[in-house]
Amino acid sequence: TMGNWLVNHWFSAAVLAAWLGINIFLFTYYFLFFDRDERYFYTRAILGSALAWARASAKCLNFNSMLILLPVCRNLLSFLRGTCSCCRRTLRKQLDHNLTFHKLVAYALALLTAVHTIAHLFNLERYNHSQQATDGSLHAVLSKMHLQGSKWLNPIHSNQTTVEYVAFTTIPGLTGVIITLALILMVTSSTEFIRRNYFELFWYTHHLFLVYFAGLVIHGIAGLVRGQTEQSMAEVHPYHCAEHITQRDPQNCTHKCCKDPEFGSIPAESWKWVLAPIILYVFERILRVWRAQQKVVVKKVVMHPARVLELQMEKKGFCMEVGQYIFVNCPSISPLEWHPFTLTSAPEEDFFSIHIRAAGDWTERLIDTFQSETPRIEVDGPFGTASEDVFQYEVAMLVGAGIGVTPFASILKSIWYKFQQADQTLKTKKIYFYWLCRDTGAFAWFNDLLASLEQKMAESGKADFLTYRLFLTGWDTSIANNVALHFDTATDTVTGLRHKTIFGRPMWNTEFAAVAAAHPRSVVGVFLCGPESLAKSLQKSCHQHSSLDPRKVKFYFNKENF
Repeated sequence: TMGNWLVNHWFSAAVLAAWLGINIFLFTYYFLFFDRDERYFYTRAILGSALAWARASAKCLNFNSMLILLPVCRNLLSFLRGTCSCCRRTLRKQLDHNLTFHKLVAYALALLTAVHTIAHLFNLERYNHSQQATDGSLHAVLSKMHLQGSKWLNPIHSNQTTVEYVAFTTIPGLTGVIITLALILMVTSSTEFIRRNYFELFWYTHHLFLVYFAGLVIHGIAGLVRGQTEQSMAEVHPYHCAEHITQRDPQNCTHKCCKDPEFGSIPAESWKWVLAPIILYVFERILRVWRAQQKVVVKKVVMHPARVLELQMEKKGFCMEVGQYIFVNCPSISPLEWHPFTLTSAPEEDFFSIHIRAAGDWTERLIDTFQSETPRIEVDGPFGTASEDVFQYEVAMLVGAGIGVTPFASILKSIWYKFQQADQTLKTKKIYFYWLCRDTGAFAWFNDLLASLEQKMAESGKADFLTYRLFLTGWDTSIANNVALHFDTATDTVTGLRHKTIFGRPMWNTEFAAVAAAHPRSVVGVFLCGPESLAKSLQKSCHQHSSLDPRKVKFYFNKENF
């Protein structure tokens, strides 16, 4: 299983190992640097090892802040997918893990922020303690030096200053508090539950990233944590002079260590790390705004059962691939909110379409609006995801859960057109399609497509090209009784199709074993648009049923990511 995982995810594993390696290197290098470097000898006399913990975590925070925006630059990812279209599909497929990597970096930022904050709380407490100490110890003497000038070491200059005062009145303190609050709000509001049920809350709090980056750039400007200046090091090196500081008499001092050491701030560095990604992200947003301004014509509005709205649209220069998605904005509902929807049309059609299910405030309001008028719609995209690779596999297993059937609507339509046009470039020899649904209403809008597809395949002698299985995972006694009564009919009582609806959930081991037996030497692409729990069981089945022998059956797992 581990061998199969590495075969399927070697690039992801390499990126993860590189990311972890760089983080570990940065933390270790800068921890040892600040824990041993002679310029910080006197700083360590006051702060101890908390200095190294704070500075090492700061470097890693800068590195991860540099990375956090890159996975959400959708146009950049589309460009990369385009440029490596000649690469192996395993390499292109890894770009679909962009949001997984984004979350991983975010969790790392949260952890490093906690380390950095705790270390600085210790530092402030030690600065305060040293300032108030009157015992003539090294940290007490250092804290009293240069209080009037700009060459001080301890930022707390009076006995009345509290840790809270420094935290809320200095630039590093205040920006640190703001950054941490912004990060807490962004992380907590991006859980699966909130994203699915309160998308607006997730959307608006996530824009606190602007506050986060502004705070990060300003955070180190004041330079509260200091080290000894180069000039002072040359004159009074700590290794020679540290022992004299607490014992010397300023009036009768004759040796070379009479002069007080002088200190300067560490230059602010965060902006150097994040400048390039911020510029890249600004270009990304400008491109999105420009594309959104291009006129979208809504050609047809269809209201399907189970409150599913179909929009058929046109836009000049719009060019799509199967299974891609677009972001949709309706300014009359909310000028700032953009929601992702998978395209359900085929590239061969003269329009592009989406199916929108009522799932939250925004979609409810959009469906209600379209029932009374046709509002202005803005579209950004299309963006590439895993499904456009489907024709690269000899055998494809498509799994959709509920509205998750949408990317496969596009694929099945496209196959239909390719058959009509006798397209020779179609590598796919066989498609297995699985749709899991809770209620019969959700099947309704998709029935017409499957029925016409069934007919087309049969007419062109390709009836066995598509095998589809519909699973009804939620039903009541009336449906069950109806099915029992019409058990012998040629078509299904739920969908009206030739393939009967199966009640319950699929036994994935049985399904995969059957596909492996039918195609012992094929490369099988498994495509899912559905929940994480289903992704885990499919991934597990892919690993279990893939052969380690390169000449035998291989299952490659793909998941739609929004």
